[in-house]
Amino acid sequence: MRRAPTDLPIALLDDRPREECGIVGVCGTDNASELSFLALYALQHRGQEAAGICAAENGRTRLHKELGLVSDVFDGERISSLPGRTALGHVRYSTAGDGQRVNAQPIVVRYSEGDLAIVHNGNLTNAGMLKRQLVDEGAIFQSSSDSEVIVHLVARSRHRSVVAQIRDALSFLEGAYSLVMSVGETMYAVRDPRGFRPLVLGRLEGGGHVVASESCALDIVGASYMRDIQPGELVRLRGKEVESLPGLHPETPSPCIFELVYFARPDSSLWETSVDRARRAFGRQLAREHPVPADCVIAVPDSANSAALGYSEQSGIPYELGLLRNHYVGRTFIRPSQADRDFGARIKYNPVREVLAGKRVVVVDDSIVRGTTSRSLVKFIQQAGAAEVHFRVASPPVRFPCYYGIDMPSKGELLGSRMSVAEITAELEVDSLGYLSLDGLIGAVEERGPFCSACFSGAYPAPLVDLHGA
Repeated sequence: MRRAPTDLPIALLDDRPREECGIVGVCGTDNASELSFLALYALQHRGQEAAGICAAENGRTRLHKELGLVSDVFDGERISSLPGRTALGHVRYSTAGDGQRVNAQPIVVRYSEGDLAIVHNGNLTNAGMLKRQLVDEGAIFQSSSDSEVIVHLVARSRHRSVVAQIRDALSFLEGAYSLVMSVGETMYAVRDPRGFRPLVLGRLEGGGHVVASESCALDIVGASYMRDIQPGELVRLRGKEVESLPGLHPETPSPCIFELVYFARPDSSLWETSVDRARRAFGRQLAREHPVPADCVIAVPDSANSAALGYSEQSGIPYELGLLRNHYVGRTFIRPSQADRDFGARIKYNPVREVLAGKRVVVVDDSIVRGTTSRSLVKFIQQAGAAEVHFRVASPPVRFPCYYGIDMPSKGELLGSRMSVAEITAELEVDSLGYLSLDGLIGAVEERGPFCSACFSGAYPAPLVDLHGA
């Protein structure tokens, strides 16, 4: 295959699709598919559109994947039909490719070395260019997901060993990717050289291993955290053996700070940082930057709970449960259509009138992306009788799309890109509005940085190749 040119212009395309997922790989244990199923439950917040598991046994890889939640896609019979000591799992939200079953993962193909399976979290910023080159050279694609590009690159590599083929394929890629692959019963895990998306390694009691997007997936299967997969690292897992192999030359680390702000579960640790503690630090700094006289602090549950606790701790204003969340409704931020998002905002939260009536209320949210949920929440709180509503956001205004795997598809849809803080204050009809500064955000966790904060700053660490290349 021809090498990708390195001098292509950066293109900030607002309709550029992204991939937003949770992944897991289990090896060295007889119940690999069952453990993958449990891990996907813990990672359900990372993708609610499709779920899939494949398992390898005696050279054969069996696969089941469908649209829907993990509990919809799998039951005991399905899990028992996936025997083997190596299994990969995936939950997906359709930020790259259409929301169809064909784009669900794992992707499994037969190639010269046996069955190759892959699960991917992230987004390739040169997938379109690579796909055009592969098609010109005779490749046939079954899906519109950028993850399939990686499969073709591995399968078409002219190197002899599997490790060399994987390393060769990775050398073509730009952007964000945390990957777990299997060839037969051997599993491989890798992060891109900048480490945008998280990937952790854990050990099972019986000696097997788990690789997953977040440490909460290790907890649910009883695995002990070993370490993070490092940026650019390639890890091979065979049975109970773990081997770190030469991978790609690491770039300046750029882990996604939005994982800490919103996307990860608060009980996870990312990059050896407690998500809960990071969010509390954001909340404390927010209280320093934007104090206000008030009677209570409430969170937009659940992702802002920790930040609201931090704001309360720093300000001395009591924390109250002023909003209750309906847990049978998905996360409104990652619902595919705007119509769904509006509906979800109306049914997802309910105000506690006894807490809010006649009170000056500080409402803490983790971020404002499109603003739909925020508008609805302010209205609910005011209708519940709040005397004042002071909105506080534990991150800066989101002004730029993410091209590395978080769903922020259009700059025009981002409230912080279209309006000033004063205009947003008027739009939300609140008594005051305060965002955490970028310096305050990064400073709260600077010992674990540097981070990618492109959605706030517009400073993109990795090249944004024009994937549509018109």
